[in-house]
Amino acid sequence: MLFYWVPAPYAGPKGSLMEPDEQTSQPITLADDGFDLAVERYDLMVVDCWAPWCGPCMTMAPIIDELAQEYAGRVIFGKLNTDENPATTERFGIMGIPTFLFLQGGNEVERIVGAVPKHEIRNVLDHFLEPQ
Repeated sequence: MLFYWVPAPYAGPKGSLMEPDEQTSQPITLADDGFDLAVERYDLMVVDCWAPWCGPCMTMAPIIDELAQEYAGRVIFGKLNTDENPATTERFGIMGIPTFLFLQGGNEVERIVGAVPKHEIRNVLDHFLEPQ
């Protein structure tokens, strides 16, 4: 059974472990440990690479929360603190934050760097959600 860290309110006390919810409407917290298991599980995931000292990251946080609610059941959103997770940050070559990684089956298919309008992220998501 796969368990990983998720933010409140899903986690109860901060840092509690719980089983992931396929219909989650809030971003999950990702870490170096277990990153691959978490991201490979989903058809489409957006990973918000951020840090607490980053002003543009804080600006994007509510937008990511809104998109997680709008796309619940179709897209999973995750948050990766780049300061606390250097291995994953280095592996994906994150040079500036915020960076938004779009992953399908754990493989990067798109990337957006910097604070962008909500519709730019929505356009990428809609492209990957269109029937092929």
